[in-house]
Amino acid sequence: MALVRKDVVKLAAPIFVEQLFVTLMGMINTMMAGHIGKEAVSAIGMIDSINNIFIAFFSALAVGGTVVVAQYIGQNNIKKANESTKQALYSTIIIAFVITIIMAILKGPLLGFLFGSAEKEVILDANSYFGITLLTYPLITIDLVSNGILRGAGDTKTPMKISILMNVLNVAFTALFIWGIKINGTVVVKSLGITGAALGIATARTIGGIIILIVMVRGSRIVQLKKLTEFKFDMTLLKPIFGIGVPASVESLLFNGGKLIMQIFIVGMGTVAMASNTIVNSISNFLNIPGNSLVIAATALVGQHMGRDDDKGAEKCFSYITKLSTVLLAIVGILSILFSRHLPSLYTGNNDIIKLSSKVLIANAFAMIIWSSAFTLPAGLKGAGDAKYTMVTSIIGMWLFRIVLGNFLGNTMKFGLLGIFLGMYTDWLVRGILYIIRFRSGKWKNHVVVKRVKTSVKA
Repeated sequence: MALVRKDVVKLAAPIFVEQLFVTLMGMINTMMAGHIGKEAVSAIGMIDSINNIFIAFFSALAVGGTVVVAQYIGQNNIKKANESTKQALYSTIIIAFVITIIMAILKGPLLGFLFGSAEKEVILDANSYFGITLLTYPLITIDLVSNGILRGAGDTKTPMKISILMNVLNVAFTALFIWGIKINGTVVVKSLGITGAALGIATARTIGGIIILIVMVRGSRIVQLKKLTEFKFDMTLLKPIFGIGVPASVESLLFNGGKLIMQIFIVGMGTVAMASNTIVNSISNFLNIPGNSLVIAATALVGQHMGRDDDKGAEKCFSYITKLSTVLLAIVGILSILFSRHLPSLYTGNNDIIKLSSKVLIANAFAMIIWSSAFTLPAGLKGAGDAKYTMVTSIIGMWLFRIVLGNFLGNTMKFGLLGIFLGMYTDWLVRGILYIIRFRSGKWKNHVVVKRVKTSVKA
């Protein structure tokens, strides 16, 4: 067990630092947008509910590359790990370009269909923000897939360093473009408001994408992207990559599509509810840093153990990560109750928004104890190749409980935003129970993602 703890800490510690910086920078960006006005923060919340669907989709596709590379690394088959790297990266970039073109064409009708009931100024801000941020989808994909591959290979420090740099640049450029610069009364950089917020993100993602590509071409200490101009689809490698990535991405699309429907429900509740939802989600992301870090570690570590045909080691690692995540989030939940009113006040001075956000944060604190069962467990299952089970379970929880119950409590029972979140916590509970049953059954150990070899193969 001591060795398990050491492996988990070694892999998860850099991820924790990375997630801390990423989330803090995201919070600062939301705070800056909040001080533009409630319309701006509402618009960003609306568009991020769309952007996050695709970010989660690309991230889910990246899981296929992470698991396959992790299992090849577990076998010490560096050659196949490098070949899988190129297949995963190139194929997902192509998908990202196609999605970007489609979304650019459908941008106007989509916003009208989803958020037509929002205030006119909110819609104008949303259109501006969406038009710029959707162009960064290919860059997001490069970042997510490359970082996932490096983590699958056991290198979490490189993604940490790049993510920290990218998010510091994000805040710097966003502040610059939102408020502009005047020197001796002369405007050097024009104040662009919410357009500046989008340009700041786009600039940082462009720089980050370039840096991670340079790192991949030069090679980390384990994997390397070789012969950039030579590429042919290799179905023997793409099959396991997409065998995990497709169920994970379908799960992600349906799950986040459900979240988008919930966002539409919230739009009908008014600007205060919309702004409060954006703020609560931002704060929750910060509170969930320990859990999210261990989620990422679970996929890579379980994948490596399964690649070595060490299902007992995978189970020990799996169990330890889930228990550790539960304890850490319970502590964070207790602390968040004490600051439930202070945290929203960092984003806005609007008393109505602060009160509503505080109420939801208190409910969230009690729900955090079940978060790990609903998120850490499926991450480990995917590392073992059990992606179809997590897909089905996620769909059941989202569409039967979060949407139906959330809408019933929020709108029919008039609980408002709190009712929406109570539906979400019920979804966590149901999925968590189903994942615990799956873990204890041991059926997740029966999946073979890549053929196991006894001899090591170098690049």
